Amino acid sequence: MLKTLWRIATLSLGLVVFAAVPAHAQTNHWPSKPIKFIVPTPPGGSPDIISRLLAEELQKQLGQSVVVENRAGGGGGIGMTAIARSAPDGYTIGYGNVNTLAINRTLFKKLAYDVDRDIAPVAQFSATSNLLVVRPSLEAKNLQELLAWIRKQPPGTVTGASPGVGTTGHMSLALLEQLAGVKLNHIPYQGSAAAYQDLLGNRVDIMFDNIGPLSSYVKAGTLRALAYTADKRSHLFPDVPTMQEAGVKDFLMSAWGGIVAPAGTPKDVIQRLNKEINIAMKGKVMTEAFAKMGNTAVESSVEDFTRFIRSETDKWAVVVKHTGASLD
Repeated sequence: MLKTLWRIATLSLGLVVFAAVPAHAQTNHWPSKPIKFIVPTPPGGSPDIISRLLAEELQKQLGQSVVVENRAGGGGGIGMTAIARSAPDGYTIGYGNVNTLAINRTLFKKLAYDVDRDIAPVAQFSATSNLLVVRPSLEAKNLQELLAWIRKQPPGTVTGASPGVGTTGHMSLALLEQLAGVKLNHIPYQGSAAAYQDLLGNRVDIMFDNIGPLSSYVKAGTLRALAYTADKRSHLFPDVPTMQEAGVKDFLMSAWGGIVAPAGTPKDVIQRLNKEINIAMKGKVMTEAFAKMGNTAVESSVEDFTRFIRSETDKWAVVVKHTGASLD
């Protein structure tokens, strides 16, 4: 009887160990199949372009296909929800940025995903900033001249265009109001293109937007850049001072982006992804492509990215509340 019980116990233990092996072995041999890469923006925009560049490099390094899937809509919420609801098996990653991981947490009354609960940060890999540009007929040649002109106008009559509510352009306008003590009339557009046309046509006064899409207008001389929202000048426009250099203390706006995964993704897979992303961002392909776009290639640890998301969430919560903006 004792021998029989011993044999049953031994067999049971063996089954438990055996059952545990496949999951562990699967992690050790990751990736063994294609990886889905969800980008919560439409094809062709900056987030899509840089995500596809990174996907190509990861594919080379990992020896598996990395398939980009655009899931746009809801201010990025549709794509982020898809990431959050995916199986945490290491075969779904996604692109998250300052909007979907920080600003939207205060801007939207309710999100279908919870960043802290549903999303696992992997690595920040990109940072770009905004240029402040003015309409062609506005005579201000620098930021201090612009602020002096704004203060002479009735409060709230100077118009500031943005690609939409909650965008980094909108947040930059709000931050300028807070730090410079001015009042602007925010005019949100459905994307940058329409805003550029009204700015060029002198129908709105000022605008903040990412340096990449604005660079061709500034280089052509059709729009004048007064300042840059990063902590140092851009190599694309070395003569354009930062907002802080131009006299607005503590002004810093980064349109950053990173890679995330569903919460519960194995930690060793997260660390491997982080390592491979950092390797890619040191490489010639990414650094040269980013330089042309005005982006900065970023390397980060999982822990650094996690802390950064929290600090950015806290920072932009204050700014969003200042605007009074709220989306359903």
